[in-house]
Parts: sequence; C-alpha cells; structure tokens
Amino acid sequence: MDLPFIVATLTRRGLLTPGRPIRVASQLGALRKWGWSLAGELRQAAARDPDRTAIVDEQGAELTYQELLDRAERLARALRAGFGVQTGDRIGVLCRNHHGLIETIVAATLLGVDAVLVNTGLSAAQLGTVADEQALRVLVHDGEFAERTLGLPAELHRVDERAREELIAGALPGDDLRPPERDGRIIVLTSGTTGTPKGARRPTPNGFGPLVSIIDRIPLHTRDRVMIAAPIFHTWGFAALQVCFALRATIVLHRRFDPAATLAALVTHRCDALFAVPVMVQRLLEVPAPDPRPALKVVAVSGSALPGNLAHRFMDVYGDVLYNLYGSTEVSWASIAGPAELRAAPTTAGRPPHGTKLRILDDAGQPVPTGRVGRIFVGNEMLFEGYTSGAGRESRDGLLDTGDLGRINADGLLFVDGRADDMIVSGGENVFPSEVEDLLARLPQVREAAVIGVPDPEYGQRLAAFLALHPGETLDPEAVREYVRHYLARFSVPRDVVFVKYLPRNATGKVLTRELRRYYG
Repeated sequence: MDLPFIVATLTRRGLLTPGRPIRVASQLGALRKWGWSLAGELRQAAARDPDRTAIVDEQGAELTYQELLDRAERLARALRAGFGVQTGDRIGVLCRNHHGLIETIVAATLLGVDAVLVNTGLSAAQLGTVADEQALRVLVHDGEFAERTLGLPAELHRVDERAREELIAGALPGDDLRPPERDGRIIVLTSGTTGTPKGARRPTPNGFGPLVSIIDRIPLHTRDRVMIAAPIFHTWGFAALQVCFALRATIVLHRRFDPAATLAALVTHRCDALFAVPVMVQRLLEVPAPDPRPALKVVAVSGSALPGNLAHRFMDVYGDVLYNLYGSTEVSWASIAGPAELRAAPTTAGRPPHGTKLRILDDAGQPVPTGRVGRIFVGNEMLFEGYTSGAGRESRDGLLDTGDLGRINADGLLFVDGRADDMIVSGGENVFPSEVEDLLARLPQVREAAVIGVPDPEYGQRLAAFLALHPGETLDPEAVREYVRHYLARFSVPRDVVFVKYLPRNATGKVLTRELRRYYG
C-alpha cells in the first residue's frame, strides 16, 4: 500500500495528531518491539493514552488502557507459571463479550500462544471435537458454560471466571515478559452453519495497511467511543477489537445482545459507533427508538447479507450512518458499501477498499462479463493462513476463493448471490435462494425469511421458504407464491411455504440451514 495514502488516511482519522513527545516515543517503541499483534496494539495504546478508559462493560468493569495491560500481563504470567503454557501452545477461549475475554486473548499473544476463539453456541459434543482437533492446553471459559465442559478430558485445564480473577490477583507484577519467538495466532472457528466448524489461522498484521483499508472507507476516529455488539469470537467482532485498540477507542461491551439495552447503552455512553451483525440491526428496529436517539456516526455491520430493504429502513430511523462490509473468516474483507451506495442499492456489498483486489471468475478461472454471476475471488493483506487441519482454499493468481457467487454491475458495485453450495438446480435451471429471500423480506408482514433447496423427485430440487411473521400478522402460502411469481421466474417460486415462530440462528446471526432441513426429515 502506498505511503502517501497511508499518511493521508491516518491524518484524517486523527492518528497522527501530535502528542507529548515522551509518550509518542514510547508508543512507537512498543510497536517496534512487539509488532502489530493484539499485545502490541494494546501496548502502544497504553503507552500513548494510559489513563484513557479502554473498556466499559455492563457488570461495572471500567478499565483504563494501563489497567487492562497490567491485568493481561498478570494473567500471562499466571498461565505460564501455573499451567506451563508456552510459545506454540494453544488455549481455548469460550467467553461472551466482556473484559475477561479480551484480557485472555492479549495474555495469549503476550506469550506467543495461539488463542482459539470458541463459538459460544457450540454444543458439548462440538466443544469436545474442537478441544481435541485444536489440541488445547487450557480452556478459559465463562461460568455459564461449566456444564458444557464436563465431558472434556481431565488433562485439559479449565479456568472459569472466578479462577481467572484469582490467577490475576495472585500473579506478581514484573518485567520478565519479552516478545515471543513467534507470534501467537488468533484461530477463528468458521461459523459452522452446516456442521462442526473448522479452525482458521488469522495472520498478524505487518503494518498500518489493514487498518487503513478499513478506516478509509468507514469513518472511525481516534478516541471514539465504540460499542462492539458483534461477538468478539467472530471475525467481525475481533476485527472491531483490533481497530479499537489501534484508535485508542473506549470499548463498550455487553455479554448478550438485547436491542433495548443496546440502544440505552449507546445513549448512556455517548457512543460514536456500533459494530454489529445484520440481524442485530433488524432487532434494533423492532423496539421503540429512544429519545434522544444515539448520536451515532457509524453503524458497521458484517457477517451476512443485508436482507430486503433493511438498509433503507434503518437509515430512515437512525440516519445515513450504515456501512456494510462483505468478507469472511478466510479473506477478512472483500468490499465495503457506504450509506450512499446502500441508498442506491440496499443489497449491495459495495466496492473493494484500497489495496484489495476482487475478481468474478468462471469455473475455468476466467473473468466473466459485467453483470454475469461467477465465483468471487479476493486478494488483500489479511488472507488467512489456512485451516488448522492443514487444508486450504482454492486460489488463483494470489486471489482466494470466497466460496460465494456474485456479480459486479455496470457501476462497479458487487452483489453477492449466495454460497456456491447453496445454489440449487431445479428442473435444469440455476436458482439462487438469496434472491428469493430478499424479495420475501420486503413483505410488510415478514419479520425474517430463509429459503433453502430441498430434494424433489420430479425436478431434482425445489425451493422451500421459511417465514417468521411479525406478531399478529398472517399470510396465505399461495399468496406468497403468487407474490414471488409476479417478480421472479417460475422456477424461483417456492413450492413449500413454512411458517415458523423464528429462524434458527447461530451466535453470529447466521441462519442454521441444517436445522431447517430437519423439517424434511
């Protein structure tokens, strides 16, 4: 990435604002010594703004950057002394969004240990599989998950919230922590909507490039107050944490997402920005807007497609502050849509940010014409390093296959049609369920919609639509089919229309299609 662009962006976002010389020197020294790992980012923030509030959570914790660093260092020493954890080991982190989660991840990176961010929605059996496949040495978990850990091997050390606090309190301060021989990797588990998730190794940034790519398009600034509602164990939530550390932001956390409590916190803590997943934005519209409303400058979402006209409805209430990032655990980011782009095309994934390459290719690896659907390939500085199983993803000319299908229109905007393995062939026609989902989500009676392919003896496959309606609303299945028939081709009409109370989702808000398929036995 070119230096003038980096300098200009850092200046616009306040990162090059002059400060006390001794603190600036200490900040730069921390980055030189510890690099761009989460530990390095926290150290530079503590060096520059030691007394600035780093984290506020709903259980009363309010830690400055220096206090957060001190607690993470104590925990790192305790893990090393008490459990023999050392560089190259792996620890699991099964926690909701609170300061203890962040302290544990930083402690791991201080030691050069891989931190496996465990999805809080995993079953006990899935947790056992993850612990075995990732060869965990220690599992740090919230107390609410204690029962889920009962079946884990006895040799796997378990540290609950009370034990973690005891470790921190009992560890002596010191200066014996040195940059590890190798960076500890953050291992994010794929969403697992179709089975047991895979571990994906996230690379450590090697400079300002990844940060600049994001904040050039999403206008976050130094010392903003940011609520991270997206789960930090998810790629998007963890990316928000990295950005906040780099910006020396004050981070507001709640363990569970509740729309009314989130809106109240945004007002109480005078938040400038919110990081969320799309279903959270949808839930915010289902409760009365507070008075006064949050003075948000940015609502950044990622993790799944924005359904129907959700972008318009949200911005009509909270202003043109919505930013949608399309990416994945494997490619980090691919494109970003800002408010103006979402006003023009509410389902667009936007355009690739500076330094990112995006291509739509056919099965032979050749570019497809404008407007034609093909496979989405992405290249940037933060492509994942492979799955912990040793498997990788297909790449072409340095660009990684996202596993999604999409198209770029004449204005250069990306539209994602869905997962390549979600596309169905019905009577010889290619059908994309996401197109039907977007249409159904526009019905005023529909709260949320999901469309999947199911086996059909005559056509090979057919579409089945699952609809959750707003309270008190009703719809006739044939009216739904006629509505789709009016706008789309006949092969896109769902032959099955199933009404459900709610759609099954994982902890990151993605619909669990395997649960819907169980309806068909």
